[in-house]
Amino acid sequence: MNMNVSYFPGCTLRTKAKQLDRYARLCAEKLGVTLCELEDWQCCGGVFVSARDEIATKLSSVRALSAAARKDQPLVTVCSACHNVIKQTNHAMQTDAEFADKVNRYMAQDKDAPAPYHGETTVYHYLELLRDVVGFARVKEAVTNPLKGKKVAAYYGCLLLRPSSVMRMDDPENPRIMEDLITALGAEAVRFANRNECCGGYIAMEDKNSARRRACAVSENAAGQGADLIVTACPLCKYNLEKNGSPIPVVYFTELLAQALGVKEEADAN
Repeated sequence: MNMNVSYFPGCTLRTKAKQLDRYARLCAEKLGVTLCELEDWQCCGGVFVSARDEIATKLSSVRALSAAARKDQPLVTVCSACHNVIKQTNHAMQTDAEFADKVNRYMAQDKDAPAPYHGETTVYHYLELLRDVVGFARVKEAVTNPLKGKKVAAYYGCLLLRPSSVMRMDDPENPRIMEDLITALGAEAVRFANRNECCGGYIAMEDKNSARRRACAVSENAAGQGADLIVTACPLCKYNLEKNGSPIPVVYFTELLAQALGVKEEADAN
């Protein structure tokens, strides 16, 4: 397999979540996929603003989507927040003609303005890339260091799965994409009740106690079901779970993938 895809890393993967990015790049190369980072990308905004007349905060996402369209490539994200914003923005460009028209009028003022964009780009989260493009069977074949004996709890949080009518990654109430990946890597997937509940990260600044209670409910539930560690795709979730004293380690899913594919040491050395 030899495939090039456009890649939007996002701000957090340049600062607090560098490992999430490094592991993703090396694992993709091992699986025959090159993540081609977009030039001059800008912050996605971090949160999708639902107001239809809010244009400015969505322009960076549309520019990224348009750049991928010009290359005739799908756009891949790894950060849960970036994926949520870009996927919802793309959906709005596909389904809301008035919104798309306003955005394209703004874009027409850019230097070297691109052709009007109407949602042509396919957006994949890295997990979807592994499942739908590479295939978990191929991932399993590439494993050189099976994670036998590890009991791993997959934590989805809010942003990967919701709103489900737009994200369409998995069943929002009973997802399995991360569990299937964990199994392909040779580990045991531990299901727990709070795996798709909010960790409280977005309310941490205004209500620390509620955020702490939510985070503890997630990590303690996972540990109580016998998990050795928690994996996530969300930098904010990882931070919030660790900050509030998770009784078991919290790691990015790409770290687990890198370990199984035998590229973790190379990533850690960079």
